Amino acid sequence: MRIKRQIDIDKPIVMVGLMGAGKTSIGRALARYLGIPFVDSDKEIEKAAGCSVVDIFSLYGEKEFRRVEEKVIERLLETPPLVKVISTGEGAFITDTVRKMVLENALTIWLKADLELLVKRTNFRHTRPQLLNTDSRQILAQLIKERYDIYALADIMVETKDENIHKTLNKVLRAIENHVKKQGENKNENS
Repeated sequence: MRIKRQIDIDKPIVMVGLMGAGKTSIGRALARYLGIPFVDSDKEIEKAAGCSVVDIFSLYGEKEFRRVEEKVIERLLETPPLVKVISTGEGAFITDTVRKMVLENALTIWLKADLELLVKRTNFRHTRPQLLNTDSRQILAQLIKERYDIYALADIMVETKDENIHKTLNKVLRAIENHVKKQGENKNENS
């Protein structure tokens, strides 16, 4: 019998990390478990733009995509219900304004995965603009080098493995519980 955890969250939970780390699948499972809404920021960007992320990149470039992404994430953080899980694109947290916004207004969870897992999970997907017509292993290795130090600024880090979704979800839930408990202890010490 699985014990349902009670987690007291009063703000959005934002999933960050590289493509293939599991932000959408784990984010969706987390939202379902907690009984709160799930939102994929890339899907919201596509709705706002009226075209796919790949099309936005190819037609307007990354700079315009990041501008739209920032506005969409800002709206998601401010629009009721406030308590929800938001899965972000891999570059969102790298953008200074988005990172500042989510660190101030949400609980951020970095799903960290190793290169082999990322390559395995992204190899046959054609929805990743940075990986189209390139050596995905080389691009992902470069992104790890450039971005893992920035992702480490998230409130929580959970290492993902090639395991079933329930194991990763349980790691995320334990990490949230520990974080909330630690925050509560810090508040009591400062009172």
